[in-house]
Amino acid sequence: MSFLNLENKNILVFGVANRKSVAYQTGKILEEQGARVIYSVRSPERREQVRKLLGEAPVYVCDVEREEEIRHLAAAVANDHGSLHGIVHSIAFANYSEGFKPFHETQREDFLQATAISCFSLVEIARAFKPCLDPKASVVAVSISSHLVTAANYGYMSPIKSALDGTVRNLAKSFSADTEVRFNTVNAGLLKTSASAGIPGYIESYLYGEKMTFRKRALATREVADAILFLLSERSSGMNGTGMVIDAGLGCNYFDQELIDLAMKRA
Repeated sequence: MSFLNLENKNILVFGVANRKSVAYQTGKILEEQGARVIYSVRSPERREQVRKLLGEAPVYVCDVEREEEIRHLAAAVANDHGSLHGIVHSIAFANYSEGFKPFHETQREDFLQATAISCFSLVEIARAFKPCLDPKASVVAVSISSHLVTAANYGYMSPIKSALDGTVRNLAKSFSADTEVRFNTVNAGLLKTSASAGIPGYIESYLYGEKMTFRKRALATREVADAILFLLSERSSGMNGTGMVIDAGLGCNYFDQELIDLAMKRA
């Protein structure tokens, strides 16, 4: 038995988009650890796009904006694979089709859609899959470091990610009535993913964030995936309703001398 003891565990991973996505890296490391990984993507087109990446692993289609599709997915996964030992929620969406706007100009329909997909979908997934979750299963959602929530170019996704953190805590409490299923978040710093590339002005924030880390090297997607595996495993059994910050020190390196010197030169 390995340290993480994930061999032969059934883990459902939501949100694979491409090789750069957190969900993809998580799935690959899970497979390395001997887990049986099941994937869910949002459309038949996305399934075809990622088929070569995921090999022979089962890939289901589920648009989490539609609750009936979540219910159908839960029934199909339970029928095909039995109990689940873990779920990874790595789903986020924001509509920037009209360009980036100040937060106070956020449109109601955009905010509600992003909340439904990026946050409330976890509630519906948890509810639908509760009957087939192992009593000691672990559910992990991908969130952001609290030090990023006021970054201007995160826009309305910042409060939605904060809502996701609160949702995880409440799910942990709710499920504790009759199970030992755990809910936690990995709160990541800035990452270089295809999704983040679509955020206006993100590259400047990313490069600044890299300078803010202690090591002067940006967070790697693999490092976030490693943290997710720990939370999925029995080794994190004492963690429930919490957020694990993974940001290479960005959040506490306020007075970095290099950045202070640079700011003083420009003043």
